[in-house]
Amino acid sequence: METSRIIDLFLFAIPSLITGLIAFYFFKEHTKNEDGRRRFLLKKDLQVNAMPLRLQAYERMALFLERISPSKLLIRITPTSANKGDYEALLIQSIEQEYEHNLSQQIYISDKCWNIITTAKNATIQLIRKANMSEKVDSSNKLREVILTEMMERRSPSDAALAFIKEEVSEIW
Repeated sequence: METSRIIDLFLFAIPSLITGLIAFYFFKEHTKNEDGRRRFLLKKDLQVNAMPLRLQAYERMALFLERISPSKLLIRITPTSANKGDYEALLIQSIEQEYEHNLSQQIYISDKCWNIITTAKNATIQLIRKANMSEKVDSSNKLREVILTEMMERRSPSDAALAFIKEEVSEIW
């Protein structure tokens, strides 16, 4: 009789245990889904607030690339003397100052985009240095002429980086 009572008790406990386990599983899943929903909403709110900052960073970097484009740089910065070395230093100093002014923007843009922008800056500086080493260059005005001639023959490094920025911004939308 004692064994049948234990079996009866066990048979009554099994549905309770199954119901308890199912309830535990459903509450666990419900809590997990609610947590995911809250995280999604929080992330969505953060993106809404961060989007203008990201777009502003892309705008500033586009402006930076436009400003260091050799054709625009040479128009904006005129030589202070006929010395080609002084003019080269002035151009490179201007590019570096522009870059340093925009360093904080790397927080808002992708690493790949930042690396492409940095590469464009360095390529522009190399282009100026290479033009200055040319045997044809003997004055600051001749340096300007050689750089502009070089830009007519090939695409500016900042143009390629600007195209990448445009592509990356279009992916945001």
